[in-house]
Amino acid sequence: MNGYRPVDEAGSGLLFLREEQIRHAQTIMFLANRDAAEAIAPLLEEYDLGRAHYRVLQVLAFSPGVTVSRLRDILGVTKQSLARTLTELHERDYVDTTASRRDRRQKLLTLSKKGQRVEAELFSVARGRLVAAYRDAGGAAVEGFRRVMWGMLSESSRSLMSDDEITRKKGAVSG
Repeated sequence: MNGYRPVDEAGSGLLFLREEQIRHAQTIMFLANRDAAEAIAPLLEEYDLGRAHYRVLQVLAFSPGVTVSRLRDILGVTKQSLARTLTELHERDYVDTTASRRDRRQKLLTLSKKGQRVEAELFSVARGRLVAAYRDAGGAAVEGFRRVMWGMLSESSRSLMSDDEITRKKGAVSG
């Protein structure tokens, strides 16, 4: 298969997908992720940031006020790895830390103004790519894409999405 062909009718009937169709979908996801990373690479280089820094900025943008331990769980990284990344982001004034009102030992992380600005620039690259792809695909395809992606999420990731949506609707930061 050399590319997407609408006449392929991937998933026609949806009761049976051939191995070739599943492998093709996996390849497209891999390449889309790679291309998205390549698209933001010049900005990351300009700001002297790595992908680990970017991932932290992304999470703090969609989940402000997250605890350090929750951030570690979301990213699936070791304490040492996250500590190095957070230290660098703190030193560069991209991340703010406050103590939780419920438990002063818990540290809540948010993007500083500078961090918000940098994350917004990085997000604008991803947004541009997504908007163009969504417009090209159309509303029904976008809804189908969301359903497929939702179906691929683990229960803990679904919970994260639900928690995040609740937080955004209330306009609140946990603490």
